[in-house]
Amino acid sequence: MDRTKDNLTALGKKTEYKSDYAPEVLETFENKHQGNDYWVRFNCPEFTSLCPITGQPDFAEIRISYIPDIKMVESKSLKLYLFSFRNHGDFHEDCVNTIMKDLIRLMDPKYIEVTGIFTPRGGISIWPYANYGRPGTIYEKLAQERFASHQ
Repeated sequence: MDRTKDNLTALGKKTEYKSDYAPEVLETFENKHQGNDYWVRFNCPEFTSLCPITGQPDFAEIRISYIPDIKMVESKSLKLYLFSFRNHGDFHEDCVNTIMKDLIRLMDPKYIEVTGIFTPRGGISIWPYANYGRPGTIYEKLAQERFASHQ
């Protein structure tokens, strides 16, 4: 009997949006294919946060790719988490690193990378990229290789 839905609080319920950064909304479920390595990719083309200096909105596409181990992030909770940045003031680079670190704490994935493709402000666009591979494994080497070849 699949008891996955018993542990999820956001899925299938009325959506409640948090007014500021809310990592506590993130939820996981068990990876049913732990013997396989495979990629999971999320794109959030409507990410917004606030400039911590001016309070002006920043817009981006956030791309998250990971190789799961035991836990996987539930997509609705991820959506609610990403939406919680709407009234949160942080620089682009901080948003990307915060998202990655929160997901590492949540899932302990084998590998993860997060890219923020922010729209231009003042004629300059910023595309921060952060990645992580589990130390002491082939995924650490994967992280080094992907970081070194990142464009």
